[in-house]
Amino acid sequence: MKHRIEVNSDICHGKPIIRGTRIMIRNILGSLADGESIQDIIKNYPELTVEDIEAAIAYAIELVDDTQLSIKAS
Repeated sequence: MKHRIEVNSDICHGKPIIRGTRIMIRNILGSLADGESIQDIIKNYPELTVEDIEAAIAYAIELVDDTQLSIKAS
C-alpha cells in the first residue's frame, strides 16, 4: 500500500494522493461512499488501477485504526 500512496506538501496541499497522480484518496473514498463501484471509479479516473483503489481503502483503514475518535452518543 505505502508504495501507492504519497503525501507531499507540494502536491494537493499535502493531502494523500495516489502516487504519480493528483487524485486524492478522499476523492476515491468519497466516490465509494456515494455508491460508485470500483469499475465506475476507474472509468472516471482511467489512470487508476484496482490495486490503487484497494490501497486507498487500506490507507483509510490504517488511519482509523491509528486515530482516537471522540464520538458523542445522541
